[in-house]
Amino acid sequence: MIPEQYMQYFQLEYIIVMMSGIILYLLYYVYTKDSQYNKNIRSIASVVEDLNREIFYLKKNTKEIEVKTKINSKHMSDEEIYQEIERSVYDLVHPLSQALKQMQDSVELIESQVDTRVSNLESGVKQISIPGSIHANDDAKVISLYKQGIDVETISKELHISKAEVEFVLKINEIK
Repeated sequence: MIPEQYMQYFQLEYIIVMMSGIILYLLYYVYTKDSQYNKNIRSIASVVEDLNREIFYLKKNTKEIEVKTKINSKHMSDEEIYQEIERSVYDLVHPLSQALKQMQDSVELIESQVDTRVSNLESGVKQISIPGSIHANDDAKVISLYKQGIDVETISKELHISKAEVEFVLKINEIK
């Protein structure tokens, strides 16, 4: 027969190993998700580079249009020049604004996914709790009930804690 004290240590070690496994799994999960987010960020960075190239070409085209407009300005009124510039700028900027909107939507989607995953992780970590017997209120209740002559098993059921925790509290307080 294994003494009860060794059984308690075995149960405590088992709980610690389980909690360690859960923590390692959470760390692995966070690491894999982090690598996915890094991949997404790299893809966004390449899109930004493409947009910068497009902006450069737009500026270049705008300068060319300005030169052409100055040459043609002798034949066009001021109102016609403004309309031509507006049309040219709109034609050049519209694809960029659409690409920026798509990129903004992608970033918002990624942010919502990150928020959801972080809240899931936080709720998962909150569910891992320390045994209730560590709290002083439970200790006082255990001691009070034991002194009233109630057995360990009944105390365990009444306070919704394990029998081992009840015995642990009594041993710590040198009552049993």
